[in-house]
Amino acid sequence: MNESRKTKTILVIEDDLDVLSMLVKNLEYLGYNVLSAADGMEGLKLLDTQEYDLVITDIVMPYVSGVGVVTALKSKRPGIPVIAITGYGKEPEAAALEKKADVVLAKPVRLATLKGHINRLLGEE
Repeated sequence: MNESRKTKTILVIEDDLDVLSMLVKNLEYLGYNVLSAADGMEGLKLLDTQEYDLVITDIVMPYVSGVGVVTALKSKRPGIPVIAITGYGKEPEAAALEKKADVVLAKPVRLATLKGHINRLLGEE
């Protein structure tokens, strides 16, 4: 009876619908409750509607970037870990880290790599 193993809720924010779909399917397969948003503005709205254990956000998105999401999230709820993902290299990566993303990963993200970071950030190792 491991209480810490209760289903964790992850919010995934990604504007590439193929990548979003793949992330959601893989995270659900791993046993997480997953909500998703197709852009940063929608993601910020969802952040106000319920509690999340972890947020995964793309960095380069229309309306509100992943950097904007990280900034808003960390000012409201600094305890929620954030994994930022990007296909655009070092500049967005540096911006996300500066805004306190816990981990920044380059696309394509391998499921095993993502799972390892999620386990570590949620204390499930």
